[in-house]
Amino acid sequence: MVLAQLGGSIARALQQMSNATIIDEKVLSECLNEISRALLQSDVQFKLVRDMQANIKRIVNLDDLAAGHNKRRIIQQGKTSVVMFVGLQGSGKTTTCTKYAYYHQKKGWKPALVCADTFRAGAFDQLKQNATKTKIPYYGSYMESDPVKIAVEGVETFKKENRDLIIVDTSGRHKQEAALFEEMRQVSEATKPDLIIFVMDSSIGQAAFDQAQAFKQSVAVGAVIITKMDGHAKGGGALSAVAATKSPVIFIGTGEHMEEFEVFDVKPFVSRLLGMGDWSGFMDKIHEVVPTDQQPELLQKLSEGSFTLRLMYEQFQNILKMGPIGQVFSMLPGFSAELMPKGHEKESQAKIKRYMTMMDSMTNAELDSTNPKLMNESRIMRIARGSGRSVRDVTEMLEEYKRLAKIWSKMKGLKIPKKGEMSALSRNMNAQQMSKVLPPQMLKQIGGMGGLQSLMKQMGSKDMGGMGGMFGRGDK
Repeated sequence: MVLAQLGGSIARALQQMSNATIIDEKVLSECLNEISRALLQSDVQFKLVRDMQANIKRIVNLDDLAAGHNKRRIIQQGKTSVVMFVGLQGSGKTTTCTKYAYYHQKKGWKPALVCADTFRAGAFDQLKQNATKTKIPYYGSYMESDPVKIAVEGVETFKKENRDLIIVDTSGRHKQEAALFEEMRQVSEATKPDLIIFVMDSSIGQAAFDQAQAFKQSVAVGAVIITKMDGHAKGGGALSAVAATKSPVIFIGTGEHMEEFEVFDVKPFVSRLLGMGDWSGFMDKIHEVVPTDQQPELLQKLSEGSFTLRLMYEQFQNILKMGPIGQVFSMLPGFSAELMPKGHEKESQAKIKRYMTMMDSMTNAELDSTNPKLMNESRIMRIARGSGRSVRDVTEMLEEYKRLAKIWSKMKGLKIPKKGEMSALSRNMNAQQMSKVLPPQMLKQIGGMGGLQSLMKQMGSKDMGGMGGMFGRGDK
């Protein structure tokens, strides 16, 4: 919603400039002021906004333009941005380059890909295949062995074609070695990238600290993308280690497909890591799509922290509707992690329907009880017979209920914010509270309480650092 509003404000400012009969200093200043106001209202750092204004005015010198030039086109075109990707072989760097290009293409950029990886056989073929699928222009060579030459030629080619985001994929190695870092430095010096992104496999866990530090010391890494975050136990450890290097994580890769690529936001991520769902996002959705007269009762149930089988049944109904309210309830604490894993929607729906069939055979007392001891062996056998399911199926459903009830009990007493009061919720959702519901093994993987605090503190900053924040968080 915020990005949509920001994009609309910028588009309106550019449209007003386009409608002007003559593009002069006054028109340009008004356009830039309007864009700056929109960025500041969206919490973009003042220094970045000020630098943006100065850079545009320096690039666009209206007095020096020859008569007859299309000033609107020159102003809107701006500067081509070059982004260089680095990382070890096997980290998913080439796929991530394409995901990054595809993400920005959908935002209105005109990206292009350059394969400067001459070390790994098949690297160019992989990039070429990915680029073709996403309809993104690419450059590479089967004959040339000098990565620096390929990188320079590719960047120059796409600059001439007015591509505004040129992504350079570089070689990797199986381990950190002098040859890798020297090649990275040479490509960086030759292409002068605006941003260098370090791509890292999440499965290395706490070892991420040494790896991130080594790359940062060799080239000017401005941002990090962590791959293979689709449920790996060491993912939290990798994130906390990178946080310790004060490197801004801008995206995480959550699967093989192009769409499985998310802007990294620490609060929702840590919440999902703890099995608590995207709580802030859930609250926003509640205010957005749940009828106003139904909100008080629902929010009251949430703040009480009590979770009955009937409440679980009602949520299952909402999820199966697959409308806006169904999307809301799929964000509920506990639902987004184990019950509804990404990519397994059909299996999840079938499981939910089985559970509901079993609950249809329950009495009102059983559905409304919060006492787990009520469900004794004879009741379980009766429910199994009535629903045509096995005793094992009923037991599985009750275990799922206990899991969700345990998570929800942690919400007891949590302040439920009104619309526009998400900051109050963020203050309540601190590392201390989150650590209480985190399984001991996972807390250990993250690096203990210190690792969790480091993760939230270092990555919770709104200043994502130079171009990393600009490329990772906003529309064009």
